[in-house]
Amino acid sequence: MPLKHYSVLKGRPIAMRFGTGQSPHYQVHVVADNADFRIAVNVQSGDGSEVEFLVRSHFVHPITDHLAALPEGLHPQPPKPVSIALDFIRGNLMQPQEMIPLPLSVPGPDNDLNEKLDQFVQRALSNESAMIYAFGETWGPETKADNYFGFRPGRGIHDIHMNQGNPIGRFSGDNGPWQDGGLVFEFPDQKLWTAVFLKFQTQAWHTDDKTGDPIDLGAPTQPPDPTAPPTGQMPDGLVRIIAALVNALKTPEREVVTLLNTADRDIDLTGWMLADKQKNKMVLSGKIAAGGTLAVVVQKPMELSNQGGIISLLDERGIKIHGVAYTKAQAKNPGLTIPF
Repeated sequence: MPLKHYSVLKGRPIAMRFGTGQSPHYQVHVVADNADFRIAVNVQSGDGSEVEFLVRSHFVHPITDHLAALPEGLHPQPPKPVSIALDFIRGNLMQPQEMIPLPLSVPGPDNDLNEKLDQFVQRALSNESAMIYAFGETWGPETKADNYFGFRPGRGIHDIHMNQGNPIGRFSGDNGPWQDGGLVFEFPDQKLWTAVFLKFQTQAWHTDDKTGDPIDLGAPTQPPDPTAPPTGQMPDGLVRIIAALVNALKTPEREVVTLLNTADRDIDLTGWMLADKQKNKMVLSGKIAAGGTLAVVVQKPMELSNQGGIISLLDERGIKIHGVAYTKAQAKNPGLTIPF
């Protein structure tokens, strides 16, 4: 079954500890509305394989508007797209090829996961206006003091990583959509958002919409090669969404999504679909030429909200091929096309 207590914690970081030992976690002490919490970030997988990570130094996504409006504290989230829940796949947070495997700790500066996390936490610690948002599974309150920072009662949030796509085994019971973990940092003085996303190498990139279990595409076990062309086993990016006219001048609005075929052959789009955040879909047809673009006029029930949203491209199997996200600020100017 999926996570039982999926939540987002908003607060001020005040201390940290590096991840070491048999089950290493990078630890952050957070104060939220005068209450203490610990964020435990897993920096090594249970089978000893490396964790894959992605840093968005300038995180642009519609979720940030909702996060900024949250009061400090712990906020349970239903695993649905209408909540503030994260989903690496359906929320269009990244492409698989962007994730980089990194060891827990190796000699040298800024070349392991502990140091990658620490540079953002230290920046937040030194900035009194900075906030941290942790997505994951909560624990506590406990009857004892916290094991790392000594506050009472001990409580916090963990599973700060992708929580779907696990193969059958120890962690497959945690699978579910719209319950992924992550760390987001807000630096209001600079009007800057930064995000860190983690997953394990064993987790699949294509999962069932209802269960979060892996979909068998015969996918390779190794991380995707960012220089390799898309294949049937790893089709991500074969056709890409490169632009969208969200806020049209005409009434009624004529919204347009522009696609690019990166393949060396024509692609038949029959049965393919475009989808919005609410999973409203419109079916495509026809072909897109090799190396060519195609402007698709959005049809009901699909809608592109001027308040920010996501756009996903699915093939005839329902497998996500590409996805993008845009914010309310990006959509505020009528008649301007948003590039991705």
